[in-house]
Amino acid sequence: MYPTLKHKVLIISPHFPPINAPDHQRVRMSLPYMEQFGWEPHVLTVQPDYVAGIEDSLLAKTIPDRIPVTYTKALPLQQTQRLGIGSLGIRSFPYLLKAGDRLLQQTKFDLIYFSTTVFITMALGGRWYRHFRIPYVLDFQDPWLSDYYKQTDTPPPGGRWKYGFSQLQAKLLEPRAMSKVSHVISVSPAYPKTLQQRYPHLLSEQFTVLPFGAPEPDFEQLPYLNIQQKIFNPHDGKRHWVYVGRGGNDMALALRTLFLGIQSERRHHPEKWQAVELHFVGTSYAPGNRAVKTVEPIAQELGVADLVQEHVHRIPYFEALQVLVDSDAILMIGSDDPDYTASKLYPCILARKPVLAIFHQQSSVVDILQSCQAGKSVTFTSQNKPADLLPKIAAQLNWLLSIPKGYKPETNWSAFQAYTAREMTKKQCSVFDNCLTTAKINKSL
Repeated sequence: MYPTLKHKVLIISPHFPPINAPDHQRVRMSLPYMEQFGWEPHVLTVQPDYVAGIEDSLLAKTIPDRIPVTYTKALPLQQTQRLGIGSLGIRSFPYLLKAGDRLLQQTKFDLIYFSTTVFITMALGGRWYRHFRIPYVLDFQDPWLSDYYKQTDTPPPGGRWKYGFSQLQAKLLEPRAMSKVSHVISVSPAYPKTLQQRYPHLLSEQFTVLPFGAPEPDFEQLPYLNIQQKIFNPHDGKRHWVYVGRGGNDMALALRTLFLGIQSERRHHPEKWQAVELHFVGTSYAPGNRAVKTVEPIAQELGVADLVQEHVHRIPYFEALQVLVDSDAILMIGSDDPDYTASKLYPCILARKPVLAIFHQQSSVVDILQSCQAGKSVTFTSQNKPADLLPKIAAQLNWLLSIPKGYKPETNWSAFQAYTAREMTKKQCSVFDNCLTTAKINKSL
């Protein structure tokens, strides 16, 4: 039985199915369950034709028909690119503003929820609060204002000029977005600490760390979709180890550790590696020929390029899941940023394949893998060099080589239950409830 009293939440998610984008996954996985916890969602997004990204029609079918979705236009990318502007946030901002104004005037919403990495849209929260007095929640899946690339002196994605411009926007707009925010949800425990230091008027109880929910329904549906992934042939007798997700300079330490371990072990036992192939899929967000390989150059440097295939372009979501399911082992490559939390962890566990993660020791990925007994990890600190980790990675590589094809880990599914989409949605809606309670108290003062 659903609660009889329902509140209405307007969800701002510029990326939305059928677009295949990681930043709408929390929204997509939450929508089927929100009504169970007393909330009626209405999504405000951008028409797919105006979004640069891969479309996946199967993703759209995962959205319940009963969920209302309002689509807006955006400035056409073909026109704005001539001015050097590709940002969906800039292109869609005036349209989202206008559509949001109209929706908020026509319908009594109790809360506004921004769940996106199109951060510029979060500035609308303060504007709508001033005009409509509706509390709003911001979901930080990544840092908006960050000095990570400056501190580490690594090239930022998209280049320094583009990244510098986005950070200038962040310096101007993040304070406005945070000025009247009711609550902040974060995938990483590090973000609230940073934001509280930056905005001391916010209290610790206004922050909630909430990972993405595990997409169990997607894996239940997958066998019936008859998807044929095109990355490798799972019946060719080889051992296919896969990584699905972005690459980048911040993952160089983990990659060098992996490839150095393979180099060392193959030198001693070349026969064990004759049937092994490593596939890195969707390592760049850039479209077309702007996508740059960041994995194969490191493999080349360490003499294992003959085992490695990098597919830079993203593939449809369900095909990516099929890649995981068809694999013999799943690799998880972590960032040297201790705050990095990989949302792709849960699909890796649900694929029921052996998982080897190479992650910073502070990452929540390590704790979740251990608590669920779903895989093994090699951890590092910011001071480590690949050679320091050679004994650890060698042991885990030999473990992967020793297990038979078809091996399934003995995952603790009871422990995993806490990370399912339904449980995460329950916690998310509890945050929404608390926002309304706080708003009522503030009104009465």
